[in-house]
Amino acid sequence: MMTEYPIPWEARAAKKREDTLAKIPAEWRLSPADLELATKQRDITGPFIERFLEPEVIDVVKTDSVPLVNDIRAGKRSAVEVTKAFCKTAAIAHQINNCLLEIFFDIAIKRAEELDEYLRVNGKPVGPLHGLPISLKDQFHVKGVDTTMGYVGWIGGNMGITDPTKTHQIESQITKELLACGAVLFCKTSVPQTLLIGDTYNNIIGRTLNPHNNNLSCGGSSGGEAALMALRGSTLGVGTDIGGSVRIPAAFCGIFSLKPTPERLSYRDAANTNPGQNTYRSTLGFISTSLDGCELALKSVLSTRPWLQDPAVVPIPYRQDVFDNVLSRADTSGRAKADHRPLKLGILWNDGIVEPHPPIRRGMAMVAEAVKKAGHKLVDWNPPSHATALKIHHSFLLADGARDVHDHLLLSGEPLIADLQAYFNLRDPIPLLEYQALTVQGLACEQAYSDYWNSMSGDDGQEVDAVIMPIAPHAAVIPGKYTHLAYTEVVNLLNYSAAVIPVTKADKGVDGVDETYTPVNEVDRANWESYDPEIYHGAPVGVQIVARKFEEEKVLGIAKLVHAALKNAQSPA
Repeated sequence: MMTEYPIPWEARAAKKREDTLAKIPAEWRLSPADLELATKQRDITGPFIERFLEPEVIDVVKTDSVPLVNDIRAGKRSAVEVTKAFCKTAAIAHQINNCLLEIFFDIAIKRAEELDEYLRVNGKPVGPLHGLPISLKDQFHVKGVDTTMGYVGWIGGNMGITDPTKTHQIESQITKELLACGAVLFCKTSVPQTLLIGDTYNNIIGRTLNPHNNNLSCGGSSGGEAALMALRGSTLGVGTDIGGSVRIPAAFCGIFSLKPTPERLSYRDAANTNPGQNTYRSTLGFISTSLDGCELALKSVLSTRPWLQDPAVVPIPYRQDVFDNVLSRADTSGRAKADHRPLKLGILWNDGIVEPHPPIRRGMAMVAEAVKKAGHKLVDWNPPSHATALKIHHSFLLADGARDVHDHLLLSGEPLIADLQAYFNLRDPIPLLEYQALTVQGLACEQAYSDYWNSMSGDDGQEVDAVIMPIAPHAAVIPGKYTHLAYTEVVNLLNYSAAVIPVTKADKGVDGVDETYTPVNEVDRANWESYDPEIYHGAPVGVQIVARKFEEEKVLGIAKLVHAALKNAQSPA
C-alpha cells in the first residue's frame, strides 16, 4: 500500500532551503549575477570567494585555529569579530557551493558576546577553545536547531523525532564538551543521504561540489565540512568516519583530518545510520585547515574526560609525552636527528585491487622521496588482502538489509538518491549466525594484519611506526564514479588511528594517462578508464598516515613530521 503524505517531500525540501537562506543576513546575500558567475568557475577558493569579503574578514578567516585562539585570549581579536567573519564567509560559501544544512549565526554571535564579556570580567578564557568558531557535521545536536542528517523526514526536528516536547531538546555530548571548552558553534554542514557514500548529495540541498574543481566531488560523508574549510568558512570542524568519511573529504579538498579509534571520543546522543551495528563503530573525528587544529581539538575534548559521561569511551587522557616523543625524533623541517632513532614508515603503493590514478601515484612518490630525503626509513607494505577486509566491513554496513535507511525515508516518502539505489534496496537482514561468523572473520583479519605489522620489524629490529597509504585510487572523484573504498574501509575494520595531510594537486601537464597499464579486474578497469587529465586538473591529492589502535597522539606527531619534510622538499633550495 502506498503511503499518502500531507506535504510532498519535494515541497518540504524546498521550504527547508528557503528557510536556510532566509537566515543569512540581507547584506551578506549575493546577487543573481554573482551566483551565476560562481557557476562558471572551475575553482571558487581563494581569490574568487575573497571578492565577496572585506580585507579585515579575509585576514581573520585565513588565520588557522591555534593562532586565532591565541589572538582572542591575548585580546588582539574579539570573539565577536572572529565569529562574524566566519559566519559571513560560511554564508558566502553556502551560496556559491551549497554546503550547509543548518545556520544559527544569531546563536553564535550571542555566544561570542558572552565569551568576550567573560574574558573582560574574569581576565581568563572559558577554556582552550575560547572564542573559536567550530562547524559541525549535521549528525550532532545543538539545542534549538534541526538535525536532518540529510533526510527530508527529519526536517523540523532531529533523529526523526516529531514530539514537540522532545524536538530540539537533545544535545550531543561532543556539543557539550566543545561548549565547555569555550567554542562557538555556528553552522552544521551537509552530508549525503544515509551517510554511507564517499560523496555529498541529499534530497534537501542537492550536491556539494569540490571547491577546487567543480567537475568533481568534495567527498563524503563529512563533505560539507571539508568544502566549507576549503573556502575558509571554518578552520576546525567535527565529522564522523565509518568508511573514510573524515579522511576522504579532507584529502579531496586539500585539508587535514584525524580519524581516531572509535572508543577514544564520545558518540553519545549523536545521530547515526543503523546505530545498532556497533561491531565496527563509526568514530567521531576532526577536520581542520591545519594539523595543529586537529591536535587542539583532540587535546581540548579529552580535557573534559568524556569517559565519565559516556561509558563507551576508554579512559585515556591526552598523552602529551607520546606526541612530544615523536616530535623529538626530528627537527622542525622533519629531518631525522642524528642522535635519535628515525621514523620507520611502511608505504602501500596500491592495494592489489585497484591501481591509483597518475596524480595519486605522483603524490605518493613525492611523500616517499621527502621521507627518505629527511633521513627516515621507508619499507614497502604488502599486508594481508584488503579485498577480504573490504568484503567483511561492507557486509556489516549492510547487515540490517537497509531497514534503518528505509524507515527514515518513509517519514517523508523521499526516494533513495540515484547513487545509492544499487546498494540500499530493502532486503532481508543478515541472519544472526551469519553475523557472528562475519565477526569471527573480522577478528581474524585484525589478527593477520597485526601479525604482518609485527613481522616487518626486520633485520633492524625496529617496529614500523605508521603506514602511508592513498585515500582513494583517484583525486577528488567525478560524482558517481567512486567505485572502490578499500583504501579507507580497511582502516575502519582494523580500528586504526589515521591522519590525512595534503600533498599536491593533479596537473594535466604532468599526470598524463599511462597507456602501459592493464587493469586487473572490472572495478580496476572502470576506475582506470574514468581518468581524464583535463577533468581532474587542479584536484587536491592527499595521503593518509595510519598507526595502530589508540595511537592518535603518535599519528598526529608523525603526520606533522611527514608534512614538514614534504614542505621542506618542495621549498626552493
